[in-house]
Amino acid sequence: MNYETTVTADRADNLSGSYDADLTDAPRSKRRVIIIVALVLAAIVALAFYMHSRSGEATPAADQSNQLPVVTVMEPGRSSVEGTINATGTLSARREIPVGVVGEGGRVVSVRVDQGSWVKKGQILAVIDRSVQTQQAAGAAAQIQVARADAKLAQDNLNRALQLVDRGFISKANVDQLTATRDAAVARVKVAEASYRELLARNARLNIVAPVSGLVLTRNVEPGQTVSPGAQPVFTMAENGQMELDAQLGEQDLAKVGVGTQVQVTPVGLDKTYSGQVWQVAPTIDAQTRQGTARVSLNYAPGLRPGGFASAVFQSGAVDAPMLPESALMSDENGSYVYVVGKDDKVVRRPVKTGLVTDQGIAITSGLTGNERVVMRAGAFLNPGDQIKPVLHKPEAN
Repeated sequence: MNYETTVTADRADNLSGSYDADLTDAPRSKRRVIIIVALVLAAIVALAFYMHSRSGEATPAADQSNQLPVVTVMEPGRSSVEGTINATGTLSARREIPVGVVGEGGRVVSVRVDQGSWVKKGQILAVIDRSVQTQQAAGAAAQIQVARADAKLAQDNLNRALQLVDRGFISKANVDQLTATRDAAVARVKVAEASYRELLARNARLNIVAPVSGLVLTRNVEPGQTVSPGAQPVFTMAENGQMELDAQLGEQDLAKVGVGTQVQVTPVGLDKTYSGQVWQVAPTIDAQTRQGTARVSLNYAPGLRPGGFASAVFQSGAVDAPMLPESALMSDENGSYVYVVGKDDKVVRRPVKTGLVTDQGIAITSGLTGNERVVMRAGAFLNPGDQIKPVLHKPEAN
């Protein structure tokens, strides 16, 4: 019993000593691994830094170039564009003809045309009752027959007297009297005929007829209505159907427009455009609005309605100038300007003056020749003297 107890105690002591030794060696091993890993990482970092330093020393210019802002530029050149002036105005008939009662007037029997009708010169537009005038004309025609009968009788009496004068039955004085009677009778025939023609002319004037060929614009009469001379026109017409636009232009724009200038007119509410030309330019300028009127002649079309509103584009001549997009232009209290890129790729401010605004861009009337490299956009983020990396813009092919 005692031996076994001793052996067991010794083995226990040995096992305890071995376990303590393992616990002491384990932390030392971990620290050694950590130190080795840290040294390896430090070596890698040092190598990377060395390689980067070598690369930076070899290509400093390339590194600096990569840091410059990339800016799109363009060479505008010069373009020939048609100058335009925009204006607005009111449509109307070029020659508006009022048509009223010319004769005595009376009750309207029938109206033969309406608004929008095309008529010829002399065509009857409306008929006025003429029952009384017809009877008067019939009486005048009867008076002609009476006068002609009296004239014939007077001529026969004269002829008989001339046959008896040689025989001495009638004196020469009687012949002269019969001759005068015959002449008076012939004159009464002419008076009766003239009175009859006058009545016919008056009756013809009872009809309201078209004074010119053209388009009926308004109708202000109905059957049964009584009309009289001096009242408001019963019809209005556009001579030959021609229309016009009374366009209002500022005095500077009016000076660029002349007779024959081509104009494109677009009525409000329509997508269709009508071609016309200026036929008259106002000789005066309104002192209040500082505007004048350019009258544009237009051929008739259903879309051109008098009284309507329309816009107009006047062709004011060709302009040869550099054209820039709106994004390239900037302005401040000193006026409009652009940024031009010099040979050293540095930004330079260039004052300019603008002209026509077209679909192709804005015309530059002064400040550019067209051969410069102009910053297209992003000018607001640049300052004079900034160095950039320009990229030339290539326009898309049509």
